[in-house]
Amino acid sequence: MTQVSPAQTPGNATFTVRAPASSANLGPGFDSLGLSLPLYTTLRVTPQEATEVVPLGPGLQGTPADESNYVYQAMWLAARRAGRPLPPARVEIETEVPLARGLGSSAAALIAGIVAGNELLGCPLDPAAVLDVAAREEGHPDNVAPALFGGIVVATLDKLGTHYVRLDPPAHLGVTVLVPDFELSTSKARAVLPREYSRADAVHALSHAALLAAALSVGRLDLLRHAMQDYIHQVWRAPLVPGLSDILESAHEYGALGAALSGAGPTVLCFHDTREPTGQLHTYLHSVMARNGLTGQVMDLPIDPAGTLVERAQVAWAE
Repeated sequence: MTQVSPAQTPGNATFTVRAPASSANLGPGFDSLGLSLPLYTTLRVTPQEATEVVPLGPGLQGTPADESNYVYQAMWLAARRAGRPLPPARVEIETEVPLARGLGSSAAALIAGIVAGNELLGCPLDPAAVLDVAAREEGHPDNVAPALFGGIVVATLDKLGTHYVRLDPPAHLGVTVLVPDFELSTSKARAVLPREYSRADAVHALSHAALLAAALSVGRLDLLRHAMQDYIHQVWRAPLVPGLSDILESAHEYGALGAALSGAGPTVLCFHDTREPTGQLHTYLHSVMARNGLTGQVMDLPIDPAGTLVERAQVAWAE
């Protein structure tokens, strides 16, 4: 695992941090499983005598242009973990990750900020510490781990730390996302979940999450449709995402290897085999939106393998 040394980070040098979007849960892997997607939040950081925070682009309109900005607060998290003051800097922020869509926009901002703060300080935190800071801030590691390390990540958070296994994406595994044109806050999506589950639902979740992790680790694409079944969160969130139930039940008939709500939604993720055309799947997903009076976009994406990058040093925060 590689990290930037203080000698590589002169105090007056501008650097860029790029953190990717992510999709969490993948069905049964609630709060513990996610993958990285090539839509990016990018910070351009220039040390200077006074702090400036500059959100850029239409996606960040209305976000704070001062030290209360979430990205800058994330930079302070790195400083607090390191026990050092954060040096002042100009921080320019851009993002391609749509906000409140279930694609890890807050995780990308959080990871980018923590990595940028760590970089300003000369990298006192190793990647494991960066992940732990981010996971404790989020309350779960399912988005922040793939945003940091790239690929597919299985992770847990407990009193002893944040623990993870990173998987390279199986050959020929691609992602199709349906991104509706409406927002859904994570807090609203969590509020509909029950406080208790039956033993049968718990066993179903454990067995299917284990099968999904195993199938992804050995490239058993044929098992994804079965392994991605979930009774812990998707059934409860379905009323918040019109058409979700139809997609979970029928997307495999149109070429999907499996389907899941992406994070808290409303984005829906489908896996596909990159050796096969996706036109039929796209047509089906657009038809589901049309039947439910929704608009949005459907995109084919690869799984981002690199995770968060510090451009000046060309360092990937990955194994």
